[in-house]
Amino acid sequence: MGCLLVQIPGFVDYYGHMKRSDRQNRILTILRAMQREIRVEELAEMMGVSHLTIRRDLDQLTGSRTIIRTHGGCLAVGRAALETEYHEKVGLNFELKQAIGKKAAGLVHDGESLLLNDGSTTFHLATQLGFKKDLRVYTNSLALITEITRFSSIKLYIIGGEYNEASYSLRGGLLEETLDRYTFDTVFLGADCVDAQGRCMVSTTEEARITRVMLRSGNRKVLLADHTKAGSARGHCAYGTLEDFDIWVTSGNLSEKQREGYSKKVALSIAENSV
Repeated sequence: MGCLLVQIPGFVDYYGHMKRSDRQNRILTILRAMQREIRVEELAEMMGVSHLTIRRDLDQLTGSRTIIRTHGGCLAVGRAALETEYHEKVGLNFELKQAIGKKAAGLVHDGESLLLNDGSTTFHLATQLGFKKDLRVYTNSLALITEITRFSSIKLYIIGGEYNEASYSLRGGLLEETLDRYTFDTVFLGADCVDAQGRCMVSTTEEARITRVMLRSGNRKVLLADHTKAGSARGHCAYGTLEDFDIWVTSGNLSEKQREGYSKKVALSIAENSV
């Protein structure tokens, strides 16, 4: 259910004469308090400034990685991105991940069941699913709750397990047992890196084990990882290979040698870097 932004007499004039930094802090306060997408028009009306001024504010806030721009508005990066290590991952290569999320959303069909893991790039996919209908989204990521619940056409299911603070997600044996009982239309997974042999890596053996279970539960498997993940995999644990995936959605800066090698193992879908 939407919320109404109410103008209070005298406040519009006050906001209209605010310093830019104060106005942007106020925008963040509103976004975090309301926990929903807010349109440019709403913010402009409340602040008593032009749409152009608000858009400039939002551009700067996007650059500082504190908000996510949507079509015609914005939303705050969720609690996980503000309070845990997850923020660093969501913010790293922000524009690349946004572009990949948008490209991946184009692969989703109305009525599908999806499994999204707790990766930072799958977070950006979740922000782009609002135009789809009758989706059932399953995830172990608590960070996705505030993102997906703003879309009334999506049913969200949180797969239980042991709470992991660093990733703001649920993990462990209970999660694995639950996943073994399900099959999903499409599974979207991330990776910390993809080596030259096409092995998909994550940072710990536990994460590798869980991601391996997720991988085998999908009828269609899609990897979401930008081009910076391609390279050395020293110190990481493999959960699968590119041959296990149907599609790899990545950014456009892979070298010609990398494209040639990886395309022999999986279909590459290149996302434009500008979103």
